[in-house]
Amino acid sequence: MPYKFNFRQKSPKRRFLLILGLATFIACVTLGLMIIFWDRLIQKLNMSQSERIMFGSLFLIYGLLRFSRLFKEEPQDEE
Repeated sequence: MPYKFNFRQKSPKRRFLLILGLATFIACVTLGLMIIFWDRLIQKLNMSQSERIMFGSLFLIYGLLRFSRLFKEEPQDEE
């Protein structure tokens, strides 16, 4: 997996996708932590503790995967 951290000026499209990717990462991590730890939400979900932890950790893992994909260089973008 080649990762390139170059500091060239990004196009508006790439900049928008970066911001959207960061927002997705923050939303997934926040939702995962809310499902695992927030008491009021836990009462409304009516799930067992193991189900909540698995469901919340699924969101956390998805958020981390999305974050790692932000910096992966696509083959068509290499120059």
